Amino acid sequence: MVPVVVIRPQPGCDATVTAARELGLAARAFPMFEVHAQDWTPPDPDSFDALLIGSVNALRHGGAGLTTYHSKPAYAVGATTAREAQAAGFELAGVGEGGLQAMLCALAPGHRRLLRLSGRERTVLVPPPGVTLVEYTVYVSEPCPMPGDLIDLLRNGALVLVHSGEAAQHFSAQCDMHRIDRSGVAIAALAPRIAEAAGHGWHSLETASAPRDQALLALAQQMCQNRGGSDA
Repeated sequence: MVPVVVIRPQPGCDATVTAARELGLAARAFPMFEVHAQDWTPPDPDSFDALLIGSVNALRHGGAGLTTYHSKPAYAVGATTAREAQAAGFELAGVGEGGLQAMLCALAPGHRRLLRLSGRERTVLVPPPGVTLVEYTVYVSEPCPMPGDLIDLLRNGALVLVHSGEAAQHFSAQCDMHRIDRSGVAIAALAPRIAEAAGHGWHSLETASAPRDQALLALAQQMCQNRGGSDA
């Protein structure tokens, strides 16, 4: 059975591993990032019409400053982020699955001034005409060295699930640093930009049909059955 490796930060790493094992995949958790809160000073809530939240980590690590904006509606990307936003006391203005940029193009007419709470490394967004976007860093995701157990596993071949462009770049660099042969490693990426960030030379490189964990796991199932599909 092809080993499936999940490298996203906790607690998402364990959640993905659990879901993968329920599908019969031989999944193991090797989180290669640690998420920490970032000190920030909440700006005046009257300066904004709504919040834009693209990661559950903004809610888990935003701290007491989040309560400043409980009167503001929130746009959340992903079902998990939406649930966490509601649990944190926010009223949802919209839930998106196609990424933050797509959500920016589906705003309510009265939401012209947005506050984006995010990590230090984030996707560059282009607001539509008439919309202003102010960004605040409320958490940081620090890369970790590749553990020895993972190095040994990858040298014997594995399928790696990659959830972000930053993770793709860090994983690729670590493989090169430890002289891991890319041709023995398959990559399942959550989105096209993540696949692009992973680079070339892998046994196979495939992209999920939608930027959701369920779609990524379905892809992993298929890739394990096919042992990787076409060469990257």
